[in-house]
Amino acid sequence: MLLYLDASALMKRYLAEPGSDQIIEIFDRADSIGMAIISRAEVAATFAKTVRTGTLEQKEALALLQVFRTEWQDWIRIQITEQLVTRADALAWEHNLRGYDAVHLAAALIWQETLGTPITIATFDQQLWRAAKRVGLIPFPTEPPAIKTKKP
Repeated sequence: MLLYLDASALMKRYLAEPGSDQIIEIFDRADSIGMAIISRAEVAATFAKTVRTGTLEQKEALALLQVFRTEWQDWIRIQITEQLVTRADALAWEHNLRGYDAVHLAAALIWQETLGTPITIATFDQQLWRAAKRVGLIPFPTEPPAIKTKKP
């Protein structure tokens, strides 16, 4: 299985939160793991946010970030090109996606088209999950993620 992860799914590899067990399990089953190169900045920004919000101490967040940076070298990193951004532009409009979600969708689609084999896309973003299913990717988890409710 070829597995593409967006940042919402990738972070569950490093932070214990709902869905982490599922991500660890599918990681172990994947033959190849890929993600858009922007994921590196998204992950670093998320770890920085955990420090700002007091979720993790700086030392712990930095240690996890270092693990991610080491693992980064083992994964397929899909480059952001003019073609990919043009595709993301159309996908953002067609599926009402945020910018980086459209980039992730375009990256997974281009990877699938280039290889000619099905790609499983792991995301815990409901809008991206639904769009992935509509365009012919295999969304993971098998059911749409729950809608996050905002805390008062």
